[in-house]
Amino acid sequence: MKRLLNGRSLLASSIIAYTLVAVPVSMGAPTQAANASWAIDLNAAQRFMGQTYSAQRASVTELWYAMIENLKDSPDEVKIRVVNDFFHQHITYRTDQAVHGTEDFWTTPLETIGQGVGDCEDYAIAKYITLRLAGMDMNKLRLIYVRAQIGGPRSSASQAHMVLGYYATPDSQPLILDSLVRGIQPASERTDLSPVFSFNSDGLWSGTSGARANASPTSRLSRWQNVIQRMRQQGIYLEQSQ
Repeated sequence: MKRLLNGRSLLASSIIAYTLVAVPVSMGAPTQAANASWAIDLNAAQRFMGQTYSAQRASVTELWYAMIENLKDSPDEVKIRVVNDFFHQHITYRTDQAVHGTEDFWTTPLETIGQGVGDCEDYAIAKYITLRLAGMDMNKLRLIYVRAQIGGPRSSASQAHMVLGYYATPDSQPLILDSLVRGIQPASERTDLSPVFSFNSDGLWSGTSGARANASPTSRLSRWQNVIQRMRQQGIYLEQSQ
């Protein structure tokens, strides 16, 4: 995301806004059951990678899957650290314009791994899906649209950006996993970010007012819906718990 937004102070309200992001709202007609979990058909994923990308990039998928399996019984703090480090190690930041020739294109985790490059949404989505596959509770993760301050602390300029937020509890301050900053930091230390709204595979939240969302995230966010559809074709899907 590179579109500049009209600037206003991003500092004073950032922590309040993040707190409001964490308050769930009722959905009009949710498309996913609350007990749904993400699963992977490894054979389908390997087939997709082998047919689409180089053997070198396909081998990274093996590392990715092994990491997921190894993390399933790990505490949350280990999961977020290992997953965050994995994508910063194996993926290089590059804009959608440079990779896809368009301003905004969201990729699936397998596409991001296969290309070896991605922008802010690609990092955030890959980390989110990977953590869910590793067994992290849906309610602890949000994909967060933010306005990112650019040009220094006195600048009024900002640009659209996406990060992943981890909430240890529903009312806690989130930890921020970013594509441009390798370290995981609490929201209170990311005063350059001002949240607009957040979502995951089950809900849509307001980032600044706490207002209710009247539509599911998949119907409201066409790009997210498209990513979910492509993931299903590639072997990553939502599985209903019995």
